[in-house]
Amino acid sequence: MKYYLAGIKGAGLSALALLLDDLGYTVIGYDDASEHRFTEDALIERGIPIYTSANDAMDEDTIVVYSSALKLNTHPELIKATDLELRIYEYHEMLGKLTKKFNTICISGCHGKTTTTAMLAHVMTTLGGCNYLIGDGRGYGNKDNKRFILESCEYRRHFLAYEPEYVVITNIDLDHTDYYKDIDDMISAYQEFANKAEKMVIICGDDPYTHTLEVNKPIYYYGVDDDNDIQARNIEYRNDGTSFDAFIEDEYYGHFDLPLFGKHMLLNSLAVIGVCYYERLDAKEVAKRLRTFEGAKRRFKETFIGNNVLIDDYAHHPTEVKVTIKGARQKYPDKQIIAVFKAHTFSRVQEFADDFAKALNLADKAYVMDINYDREDPKDYPGIDAYTIINKLDNGDYIEQGMADKLLPYDNAVILFMSSKEIYLLQDEYQKLLKEKLGLQ
Repeated sequence: MKYYLAGIKGAGLSALALLLDDLGYTVIGYDDASEHRFTEDALIERGIPIYTSANDAMDEDTIVVYSSALKLNTHPELIKATDLELRIYEYHEMLGKLTKKFNTICISGCHGKTTTTAMLAHVMTTLGGCNYLIGDGRGYGNKDNKRFILESCEYRRHFLAYEPEYVVITNIDLDHTDYYKDIDDMISAYQEFANKAEKMVIICGDDPYTHTLEVNKPIYYYGVDDDNDIQARNIEYRNDGTSFDAFIEDEYYGHFDLPLFGKHMLLNSLAVIGVCYYERLDAKEVAKRLRTFEGAKRRFKETFIGNNVLIDDYAHHPTEVKVTIKGARQKYPDKQIIAVFKAHTFSRVQEFADDFAKALNLADKAYVMDINYDREDPKDYPGIDAYTIINKLDNGDYIEQGMADKLLPYDNAVILFMSSKEIYLLQDEYQKLLKEKLGLQ
C-alpha cells in the first residue's frame, strides 16, 4: 500500500507521513518547492520523496491524503488523483480511520493542545508505549502499541471524524472566525466532540466555558481551583521552572517539578497527569518523565546569543501571545521583553485586534509584521493590515523581512518571535546580523 500526501510539508501531514512510514507503508508526498519548512528535515532524513509534481508517482495502489489548504476540485494533483479514481481522503478523514485501529487519546483545545500532546507522548513512550501524532510535525507508530495519542484540531469541526477513548479539552476560546459564528458555535462543537469519548472526558476546570458542556460521559476537571478533581496545590513559580503537588479526587498522587514556565504549562501538565492516573501509571515514573520534557517544536524554543535570548514560538491567538510573554517574564524577570508578531489570517486580526494589542502591550516593545494568509482573499477584508494592531499599541512599530536591523539596538533582552507561520525566517536574519555585530562569526 502506498500513501501519497499532498501538502506533506505541513505540520500535520508531515507527522502523518512519519507515522505511516513507521507502520510499514510506502509514503511519498507533494508540496511547493519554493521554501524549506521546519518539518522538511525529518522527511528527508527518512528518505520520503517530496515531489513538486506527481508525474507518475500515483498509481492504482495509491491512497491520496490531502491538506485542507488544498482544494479537491481545483488543485492539479487532486484532479489527477480523481481522474485515476483513487481513494482520496482529507487529512482529518484519514486520522479518523487511524483512531479506530487503536485506543485513542484525543488532545483538543483552542490553546495548548500541541504541547499537551507532546508532553503526554513523552511520558507514555516509555511507560507502556504509544503511537502519536503531534501538530509540530512529529509522528511515530508501532503496530504493537495499543495507545494512539492524537492532537485533535477543532478547525471546521474536523475532530468530529475521530473515535476517541479519552477526550482531553485544554480550554475553549473563540478562534477560526472564518468558520465559527461565535463562542456558542465553538462550544457546541466541543460538546459534540466530548460526547464521542468512549471512556471519559478530562477538561480544564479553570476555563470559563468548559463547565457549560453537557456531556453524557464521566467528566474529570483539572486545574488550580478548589473544585477540580485533578488539582495542583503548593505551587511554586520560579525562574528555573514550576513545582507543585498533584491531588486527584482529594488524594495525594505525587510531587512534580517541571522545567516549564507559566500557569498554562502547569495546566497542560495536569491534563497529562490526569490521563496517566486513570491509566494507572506510577506517579514517580510520570514525574521522572515530566522533569525531562523539553517542549514541543516551535514552542518557546530558545537561542542564546550574547546577552540576548531569542525565542521562537507558535503563538498566533491573543491568549497564546499573552501567556508566552508572561512565561518569558517569569523566566527572565531582569531582561527587557521585545515581542515580534506575525498574524495568520485577516479574519483573526479583524476579530481580535484589540486583544492582540492588549497582549502585545505586556511586552516592553512590540513589532508587527504583515498578515500572512493562505485561505483568504485580502480584498474581502478592506482596511485590515498590520497597522490595525500597531495603531492600538502603546509602544509598537512595523517590521518585515529585510528589516531585522531594527532589533539590533537591544541588549540584555528577550526577543520573542511569535507566529504560526514562517516568522523564524526573520529570526534567522536577525540572528545572523547579531552575530556579526558581536563578532561571533
